[in-house]
Amino acid sequence: MASILILYATTDGHTRTICQRLQQSLQQDAHRITLLDVNQAAGVDLAAFDKIVIGASIRYGEHSPLVVDFINRNASLLAEKPNAFFSVNAVARKPDKCQPDTNPYLKKFLKQIPWQPQHLAVFAGKINYPVYGFFDRQIIRLIMWLTHGPTDTRKVVEFTDWQQVEKFARRISAM
Repeated sequence: MASILILYATTDGHTRTICQRLQQSLQQDAHRITLLDVNQAAGVDLAAFDKIVIGASIRYGEHSPLVVDFINRNASLLAEKPNAFFSVNAVARKPDKCQPDTNPYLKKFLKQIPWQPQHLAVFAGKINYPVYGFFDRQIIRLIMWLTHGPTDTRKVVEFTDWQQVEKFARRISAM
């Protein structure tokens, strides 16, 4: 039984949903899970955890600056523990972009940070047009049109492969 911190940054809530699924899965293995939004992470004692997992979504091609800042401030502590990172993005819906070594956002992110996570994953996200404001809805629709994704602004389209999330939870449990 390990004490595991799952820290996340989410724009519209789907990364939190993925983290909650990881949490449920890991608790079945009797791990103690602390789930924290990066906004709540100031002063968190990383030394108190046996394992650390960080997840972040992409919006307009970038991971949250708060996650980048957290990683930059804590890179040495992160490296001392068994650790993992996952990215959530809509481009991962494509078979040739759904692995850590083929996902352009994750590859770019790893070049920007000093920490090199031991375990990586990429999960396809969710397009939730009804919750987006007018500007975001139009920009995301344009991006989806350019990348041959869904463009009906009345729809919610979830791309997440939940079996892949469960498999990642098993990797976290075993690390």
